[in-house]
Amino acid sequence: MPDQPTQSDAQPRSLPLVLAEPRGRKKPPRHLADLTPAERKDLLVEMGLPGFRAKQVATHYFSRLVDDPEQMTDLPAAQRADLVAALLPDLMTPLRTLEADKGTTRKTLWRLFDGALVESVLMRYPGRTTMCVSSQAGCGMACPFCATGQGGLQRNMSTAEIVEQVLAGARALDRDEVPGGRGRVNNIVFMGMGEPLANYKAVIGAVRRLTEPAPDGYGMSARGITVSTVGLVPRIRQLADEGIPVTLALSLHAPDDELRNELVPINTRFSVAETVDAAHGYFERTGRRVSIEYAMMRGINDQAWRADLLADVLNERGHGWVHVNLIPLNPTPGSKWTASDPADEREFVRRLEAKGVPTTVRDTRGQEIDGACGQLAAAPAG
Repeated sequence: MPDQPTQSDAQPRSLPLVLAEPRGRKKPPRHLADLTPAERKDLLVEMGLPGFRAKQVATHYFSRLVDDPEQMTDLPAAQRADLVAALLPDLMTPLRTLEADKGTTRKTLWRLFDGALVESVLMRYPGRTTMCVSSQAGCGMACPFCATGQGGLQRNMSTAEIVEQVLAGARALDRDEVPGGRGRVNNIVFMGMGEPLANYKAVIGAVRRLTEPAPDGYGMSARGITVSTVGLVPRIRQLADEGIPVTLALSLHAPDDELRNELVPINTRFSVAETVDAAHGYFERTGRRVSIEYAMMRGINDQAWRADLLADVLNERGHGWVHVNLIPLNPTPGSKWTASDPADEREFVRRLEAKGVPTTVRDTRGQEIDGACGQLAAAPAG
């Protein structure tokens, strides 16, 4: 086997691994999207308002994509302000939207109620539109090659804050603000800021709201949702038991513990073998093929022998259960990490496919607006 890079070849970890959000953070305002249909009704009754109005408000929010109370004309004028205040408080303020790909990629910087900043990205393709959403303000996973991870964790986002990112994109499509005509969000990827499974309850709440039939929810297919994780093994197992057929995307980035300990610090808690076992267990339980995310980094993890090792690690658990998604590393300011040489990338693909592992190279969009994978850092508007 060729000389293998030692741990010192990879950039040392400078931030601690943080699994729990900092204490003492105020909670976002309670919103319709945080509540089940029954809870919405109960809330209004407690306030002395008619419970049946909850479904009318939900219809405006999820089905009609209305965010202006003046357009909710079926709500009595005398009660409208109270109903909107109770169920539709302002959660997020857009500070800046940057566009790329002739307007079909849009990155929005949001300020949350407490001043925390997050980003979401809308990507329109022929026949579908994908929303890349954040689940935390910052991230505590400390991956050294990721701009978000280097910013540390501020707090978890609420279910409604996650849902609102999708609904904001849905409104833009419905109002024909994105080139390509009016449309609908078909896909959601939890690949924005944060580690989704470290904010498990809110993320699952968001998935349920987005998949519940209208008007109680947005009414999209769970098969159009991908939940990404760096490998929180207990949460992967928990997700498998939820009965929601989302796609699991495992950010592996290295097939060996020595290197993955440096690139993905959670690996010091759960080894490559434990993590891949959990992902395979997800496939066995749900029947949903798992996506292995692998950011290609020049001279770090893109050696041909590592492609062979990755294929062996995956094939040990069977065939047909997994798909490898290679990601050309997106640059971040001041970083020593760079994308692999195209020839090395092609050889990596060839080796995986030679061992029967389905492999694609991700079409990276939004790189010029720092909206691509690993680039979301929520820098304040200048």
